[in-house]
Amino acid sequence: MGISIWQLLIILAIVLVLFGAKRLRNVGSDLGGAIKGFKNAVKDEEEKKDTAEQKLEKKEGENVFDVAAEEKKPASTENKDKA
Repeated sequence: MGISIWQLLIILAIVLVLFGAKRLRNVGSDLGGAIKGFKNAVKDEEEKKDTAEQKLEKKEGENVFDVAAEEKKPASTENKDKA
């Protein structure tokens, strides 16, 4: 049903004859470099997202005021106290 090991070896031999070992090695290293670059880009994007969330959390904390309100006495009571 599937591809046997012998069929894979025959395909590999044909590819080596057509492209050569040096070109295949270059393609492999280029493919590996592309995958590594993609992983680094994804990692950098996640780090940017995390730092942006941390900055947002920090800004939310900075905008909170903790103030105690004092009750203001009516003006009529102040005038009676002075007299």
